[in-house]
Amino acid sequence: MDTVAITTTRKCFNVDRQFPPPGSEEEKKAFHEIQQHFSKQYEIIFPDKLAPRTVVILPSFSLDQDILSKINGAVYYEERLLCLLMLLRMPLTKVIYITSMPVSESIVDYYLHLLPGITGHHARQRLTMLSCYDASAKPLTQKVLERPRLIERIRQAIPDLEAAHLTCFNITSLEKTLAVRLDIPLFGTDPDKFYEGSKSGGRKNFRESGVDFPDGFEDLSTKADVIRSLAALKIKYPALRKAVVKMNDGFSGDGNAVYTYPVVDTGNGLEKTIEASFSQHFNTVAKDVNEQLFFEKFQQMQGIVEEFLEGDIKMSPSVQCVISPSKQVEVASTHDQLLGGDDGQIFLGAIFPADEVYSVSLAGEGRKIAQTLAARGALGRFAIDFISVKQADDSWKHYAIEINLRKGGTTHPFLMLQFLTDGKYNADTGEYLTAGGNRRFYFASDNVSSEQYKGLTPEDLMDLAIFHDLMYDSAAQEGVMFHLVGALSEFGKLGLVCVGSSPGKAKAYYDKTLRILDMECS
Repeated sequence: MDTVAITTTRKCFNVDRQFPPPGSEEEKKAFHEIQQHFSKQYEIIFPDKLAPRTVVILPSFSLDQDILSKINGAVYYEERLLCLLMLLRMPLTKVIYITSMPVSESIVDYYLHLLPGITGHHARQRLTMLSCYDASAKPLTQKVLERPRLIERIRQAIPDLEAAHLTCFNITSLEKTLAVRLDIPLFGTDPDKFYEGSKSGGRKNFRESGVDFPDGFEDLSTKADVIRSLAALKIKYPALRKAVVKMNDGFSGDGNAVYTYPVVDTGNGLEKTIEASFSQHFNTVAKDVNEQLFFEKFQQMQGIVEEFLEGDIKMSPSVQCVISPSKQVEVASTHDQLLGGDDGQIFLGAIFPADEVYSVSLAGEGRKIAQTLAARGALGRFAIDFISVKQADDSWKHYAIEINLRKGGTTHPFLMLQFLTDGKYNADTGEYLTAGGNRRFYFASDNVSSEQYKGLTPEDLMDLAIFHDLMYDSAAQEGVMFHLVGALSEFGKLGLVCVGSSPGKAKAYYDKTLRILDMECS
């Protein structure tokens, strides 16, 4: 057992607190026992807006750090979950938010200003912001675990462990260890079930769910496996022009690569032909990840090869679902994703809801997969990505391409809208209605960036937004909400959620914001 001894002249923490070793059977047993209490919280506390509770928010990107480091301003992605400060609209809810580096007070004030029906002062008294003061390239959760005094501060800030839970961006063994050390449950899938949400596990779940998905191969480990799979796909589909290679735990497309087939004979010797010219036709999505690094990571994570879906008209929608402790499935939202990069592999933003011509059928396919995952023990909020191709008869065929058993790029925009309007998405109609029965739409992006924006502070951005009437209007329930604001000054990058009463109006807010930023910074 690891013993943590903590003493201080200011406050005496538990001196002899003992924890099971990370990854041990004792820790697994302790975690399972803690998770058993979450069902009661979900059933009794979650629906009651006046119930006292504490939500510990840990926006750690516990992903491969070599891949994550290729994303500009990656540490500021911890600000994505500041949308959960909207939980403070419930008057007896306490929020503890932990980050690598301190979040600017002006950014916190901005979110508290958005709260409906609660003063900023009232909310601030129930908010505890904690920081590791560590900007190094390590997962935030690892930084917290390296600071036992910080863990004790978190525990001391929780008035009732029986009414507290931990919510994270994604859940790994690190988050599992922290949950045990805090003695509070996690709202998410046990990391022992990580495989179910991996690229390989996803393909198997699609198969079991009876949904369409690209032809291909999973559980591959080496470059040789990839070459064999590429050859097999080309033999099966001689007209195939491209294939996608994906690491099991890639993020935002940066664990992907695209192989473009040369003009070759699909007869004997195809595998050797592909091998001989492989590097000329293989392109990683993350430009700073070369072929050698890609396959080093691929061998560690394993991965898949699948056909690149073609179509004259195709979209990249996603379905966001929530699985309760009792295995009930809710389709929370649908989005049309905005993808960029040379082959459309990088997530840039999203349009909500997904196009009305296919959103209902899309939600139905997502529900099938969510039910399979629920039976396998998945829990919490997650997303399923699709490629939807328009058919000759004007119908749409939805191909499931991956499962993200975590929060993602469509999570925070939707939660912001839901918290601010107290509305709900109806998967049977494809409509989002506010509490007042009004339809709402948004256009959101995590990747609004320009060299010209560098040097803009959070305070500068708020000044511009107020002067140019860009701030979200709670009375009209329309306008612009900003996120990733901390990345603006250093990287010239921020995120926007533009809400409107029609898709056109939401996009108009987005265009207006970019136009004003460009004008003010030119």
